[in-house]
Amino acid sequence: MPLRLIFMGTPDFAVPTLSALADHGHEIAAVYTRAPKPGGRGMKLQPTPVEQEARRRGFPVLTPKTLRTDEALAEFRAHDADAAVVVAYGMILPQAILDAPKLGCYNLHASLLPRWRGAAPINRAIMAGDAESGVMVMKMDVGLDTGDVAMAERLPITDAMTAADLHDGLSPLGADLMVRAMAALEGGGLVLHKQAEDGVTYAAKIEKAEARIDWTKPAHAVLRHIHGLSPFPGAWSEVDVDGEAVRVKILRCALADGAGAAGAVLDDRLSIACGEGAIRIIELQRAGKAPMLAADFLRGTPLKPGAAFS
Repeated sequence: MPLRLIFMGTPDFAVPTLSALADHGHEIAAVYTRAPKPGGRGMKLQPTPVEQEARRRGFPVLTPKTLRTDEALAEFRAHDADAAVVVAYGMILPQAILDAPKLGCYNLHASLLPRWRGAAPINRAIMAGDAESGVMVMKMDVGLDTGDVAMAERLPITDAMTAADLHDGLSPLGADLMVRAMAALEGGGLVLHKQAEDGVTYAAKIEKAEARIDWTKPAHAVLRHIHGLSPFPGAWSEVDVDGEAVRVKILRCALADGAGAAGAVLDDRLSIACGEGAIRIIELQRAGKAPMLAADFLRGTPLKPGAAFS
């Protein structure tokens, strides 16, 4: 028999999992997501991507501000779910909620646990220079991503990958993994294992203060920093244009030949010297402008000889 599920998620990353579970015949008793926020022209309330998909499919949607009240717990229990599936929901589940579904609550986490527990595993894996990432299904407990794990899929991280690229690769991979996990749970064959005690790292939330590029670092570290923050919040630097310090976000780059003082522009292809080696900027964005290729930027913003990023 298909499972009766509560789905809990918020961003684009979670939508393929919701869709896949429904398409494979599971009953979606309710969808929990974050409340709409103002955005766009006129600052109208914008429903989350998960809410949009849930309403398109006719699923009941709930957007509680907290799950820590008796009323919220009673409402959650009233769904009489076999299990809950949680994908980037953005709210901590208290023990009473975790205990409510008959078979437990299962999280799809975008890292190879116990590496990168926490809020920003995709960004941190790229920024740290990891060779691979992945998705794991975890039975949730009250700890920060400390629950027993059941299944995993791995994905190599190349130097060309941005956080957006890795996100887009892991999202459908995770949807397929959760479908297989729920099929195993349905059949009584989902095997759980304790997480390893070695190799624990924490993926702290990205802070704006760490977005500025440090050109004194080696080229590979600069590249991974840039790609780990692309497109949001965007790694940035300043360059002098006609006596004005212009801030630009660098969205995509590649390793390049050349050497020089850290931050120096080395050629007319926007190769920039790092502490060791150099990178070539491929795509960037001026404040208030759309993303553009480096060649287009240089046509509209010619840099003088000796220009440098700082």
